[in-house]
Parts: sequence; structure tokens; C-alpha cells
Amino acid sequence: MRADIERALAITPASSARERTIDITTTGARTGRARRIEIWFYRVDGEIYLTTTPAGRDWYANLLAEPRFTVHLKHGVRADLPAVATPVLDEATRRHVFASVIDDLQQPSDPAGLRHAVPPLEAWLAGSPLMHVTFEEADDAR
Repeated sequence: MRADIERALAITPASSARERTIDITTTGARTGRARRIEIWFYRVDGEIYLTTTPAGRDWYANLLAEPRFTVHLKHGVRADLPAVATPVLDEATRRHVFASVIDDLQQPSDPAGLRHAVPPLEAWLAGSPLMHVTFEEADDAR
């Protein structure tokens, strides 16, 4: 992977909302059409995850139906990265990742610029989608 892409994916708790923001293009579970949305990504133990605060999400249903998708980096570097999403279902792993995400979002300096309280861990465990992202080899990340 190119060094500039690796840097863009190497977010830390000090990373701003802008640095965490990507677009993803999934295939619609019902329509089969491309769906592009803006979302934050998280880095836990060197791995990339997609999640949101507790709620049902179309992007999650889309990735369950078709796990191949595209990550579009757009801040600091522009690149379209082919990826595969795997749902994280193991309770211990979900607990660890969500605890890390919550800690990340509750940094005292609030680099992400949150304007609301972060839901508690149990709420995330009960109602948040969680996908692990694996990047596929791409000859020409554009």
C-alpha cells in the first residue's frame, strides 16, 4: 500500500472528524445498485472498522449481502480502495472494539468535534453494527 494511503488510514484518538471521514460505496442489498455514503472509520489495534452509534443502518445490510465494497479516501489523499467487510459477531471482540471506539470519542480534547454524549458501551453492544475492513490488493489505487 502506498505510504500516503497508509498515513491517511493511521488515525489516532487525536485525529479530527475530517481525518476520520471517508465515503464508502456498497451494493444495495435489495436494489443491487451502487450506494455511496459518508461515514467515519475507526482504527483499533492497527485494524480498520466501520461502526456507528446504536441504530439500524442500510450500509450494514448492504455489506452483509455483498461484502465487497470501495473505501474512498478524501482528506489528505484521494484514493479508491477495494475492500471486504466482515461482520464482527464475537462478543469479546465487539466489547473490546466498542470500548476502544468509545474511549477514542471521549478524548478530553474532543478532536472529533462531537456535540453530543457518546452512548454507553452496553448500548453499542446491543444496537451498533460493526464491520472489520480488509483491503484488497489494488494495482492502482486512484
